Amino acid sequence: MKLFDLTQKPMKTLFKTFVLLVAFLSFQCSGSDDNSVLNDEVITQPILDAKKAEIINYINSFDCSGSCNYIAFGSKPCGGPKEYLLFPSSVNLTQLQQMVTEFNEMDHQYNIQTNAVSDCAVELPPTSVECVNGDCVVIN
Repeated sequence: MKLFDLTQKPMKTLFKTFVLLVAFLSFQCSGSDDNSVLNDEVITQPILDAKKAEIINYINSFDCSGSCNYIAFGSKPCGGPKEYLLFPSSVNLTQLQQMVTEFNEMDHQYNIQTNAVSDCAVELPPTSVECVNGDCVVIN
């Protein structure tokens, strides 16, 4: 006479957990991103490179004579920014934010289209940014 059958209950629980995990992971990235206006547009690396150059050129068109700041830039496949762009306070912040938001959405879409992977390391923002010799630099 068996009082406890330890092989049945744990196996059933393990199997149910495995099925739920597989179901969750299969639906995690399967839906379309309705908030993105770029869903139908194929994003390529040259398109991203050109957009980044446009943003860098925009930032460089402003003089660094006062304070500096930073903005999250890019989209890692695991989430979060790829890097932080430094810019002088003389930049039109609304315009820069609009350009960076568009780039970040494009980069996110590119990650989806290419099934990109990354190291999932968290990029931390700079602790201090200052204008030194006309350039915004990170101060450690």
